[in-house]
Amino acid sequence: MNNQTQDLLIEIGCEDLPARYVSPLAEALAAGIADGLRARGLATGNATVYATPRRIAVQIASVPARQPDQAIEQSGPALNVALKDGQPTPAALGFAKKCGVDFAEIGQKDGKLHFSRSVAGRATAELLPEIFEEALKRMDTLVPKRMRWGDGEETFVRPVQWLLALLGSEIVPLRRFGIDAGRITYGHRFHAPAAITLSSPADYAAKLRAAHVEADVATRKQAIRAQVESEAARLGGTARINEALLDEVAALVEWPVVISGAIETRFLQLPPEVIVATVETNQRYFTVFSDSPSVAGQMKSEAGYLKPAFITIANIQSSDPAQVIAGNERVVRPRLSDALFFWEQDRKASLQANLEKLKATTYQKDLGTVYQKVARIDQLARTIGDRLELDDTLKGDVRSAVDLSKCDLVTKMVYEFPELQGLMGGYYAIASGQRESVATAIAEHYRPTQAGGPIPSTLQGRLVALADKLDTLAGIFKIGQKPTASKDPYALRRAALGVLRIVIEGELRLNLQALLQVAWDAQPVAAAKDSNVDDAWNFIVERLRGYCIDRGATPEQFEAVRALGTSQPLDFVCRLDAIRDFAGTPAAASLAAADKRARNILKQAGGSVVAEIDAARFEVEAEAVLLKQIQLSEAAVQPKLAAGDYAGVLSALAALKEPVDSFFAAVMVMADDPAVRANRLALLARLDDLCRAVADLSLLPG
Repeated sequence: MNNQTQDLLIEIGCEDLPARYVSPLAEALAAGIADGLRARGLATGNATVYATPRRIAVQIASVPARQPDQAIEQSGPALNVALKDGQPTPAALGFAKKCGVDFAEIGQKDGKLHFSRSVAGRATAELLPEIFEEALKRMDTLVPKRMRWGDGEETFVRPVQWLLALLGSEIVPLRRFGIDAGRITYGHRFHAPAAITLSSPADYAAKLRAAHVEADVATRKQAIRAQVESEAARLGGTARINEALLDEVAALVEWPVVISGAIETRFLQLPPEVIVATVETNQRYFTVFSDSPSVAGQMKSEAGYLKPAFITIANIQSSDPAQVIAGNERVVRPRLSDALFFWEQDRKASLQANLEKLKATTYQKDLGTVYQKVARIDQLARTIGDRLELDDTLKGDVRSAVDLSKCDLVTKMVYEFPELQGLMGGYYAIASGQRESVATAIAEHYRPTQAGGPIPSTLQGRLVALADKLDTLAGIFKIGQKPTASKDPYALRRAALGVLRIVIEGELRLNLQALLQVAWDAQPVAAAKDSNVDDAWNFIVERLRGYCIDRGATPEQFEAVRALGTSQPLDFVCRLDAIRDFAGTPAAASLAAADKRARNILKQAGGSVVAEIDAARFEVEAEAVLLKQIQLSEAAVQPKLAAGDYAGVLSALAALKEPVDSFFAAVMVMADDPAVRANRLALLARLDDLCRAVADLSLLPG
């Protein structure tokens, strides 16, 4: 049957949506409609998602006008229940009635009554109302709090103003939110408020663009980026374009128009991060940086020197842009004035003076004050420093950084901008006369603050960060507040991954499991019921698994190294990297298979294996050849193992491939003679030991 296809367009027009919901709701609508069509046997073309603050829409290409005929199959009761003495039981007759046919039309399949029939497919337009309802339910799961308006009981994230639904040139009979769907949409609220009538879905994007609405999110983002970059160049700098900010701004406008404003130069005495936090985080503006300072004494950030300007995106092409610019500047000025006041007030006292205030600041009700946490971090950092055999200068830097690490928590600036904690401590440390190395450690000790973010750049900062995160993990686990599948209020997953990245990427050869135990023992409370340090360690190891697999390791490779222990993550990763490289060689699979076979034979043999190998009991040349190669490999492996040259160890083990293959081809290990059998088992035990020099090779594919 020829089934014509047409494009489908569904749009929900509403009052301005919160930016965080714009794209997710549009994607959920598209997925819900596409999945609903697919579930009903309707194969379609590509779906295009549209989203602005005032609308979410999906356009799906090549939607068939009707379903294909549907094969309906129903299974009934088992035959031993359905039939008695060859006659249908009440259960069988009830099944026939349910199917709407006489019992004579019921068949049998797989030991049960069975009925099948073909039903003509329904028109797609008839199916769409139920598909739309399913999509709306999917969308509702994204929004915990929805609105109700007017006299109706239906809810949505914001009041719905119009519905558009077209299948080809025909209106789809949707009714929701007290509105019947039509073919009308609306352009920009100010530039083109009149109704726009669509004859088909193909007209949608172009007609909206002509009405000052760019409905495609990616195109709108690209336009914003280009405008911001062009304006920054005009201002003599480079825009700092944060992708999250770009996404948010794109969700706030329908027709982006770039404008820029001035930041008074007196504010440039502030740390640039304070201005960025004010302008970007609070106002959703873009900042501009250059390679040279704009005023004497201006502080430099990683992005360069902040220029006294900001860039914002308006949702209107104003006839008087000077008024728009002045309005934006008026909003920024008092916020930066407050920040400048905080900066000046905080520096009237030294950072050290805030240490006593931490005694009145609660860290966690069961774990004491922030002051007590700092004391625990100090002791743990001293332990780490001793184990790394740091010199006195580095130890002194670490102690100073730990003592001052939390002092900015009671400053006015951090109270107003909590995201700047640590960073402001670094600035205030410099103002208080601390060494730059101490200030840097304070500023960076919360790193990494997000997945893929940098770890502290200095050894001092890494030690402070490591001690801080280990104390947090130990304390929260000890009071029984470990994360669940859906909740992690103390960000322990991030802390555990941060600990691992610091010791691995910072190349700190530390027994992390032992340090976790030190942190655990230092906590001021007894362990809660069902809480133990092993749970905390296993939690860290699971983060190590994810870290290693993200770097390209396979689960089998991870488990092969884990079998030898995981207490030193840096050593673990070095072994794993060597195993990953070795896995691609011809010897890898052969040795893995040989070690599996050796391990199984040793396990089946049971009992203890004699330690010494008696060459006089060899009956086959392959035994002597294998022993000689084992001895050569042992001699080659020991110095490489001591030096941490795991790639070299595995290279030395590769020489075992041929002798091992020859041994298993020529020798029956479980000989009748007990002495010969024991001698061969001892040879296999020696081989097995070698195969666990870097990792348990028996756990690799082979």
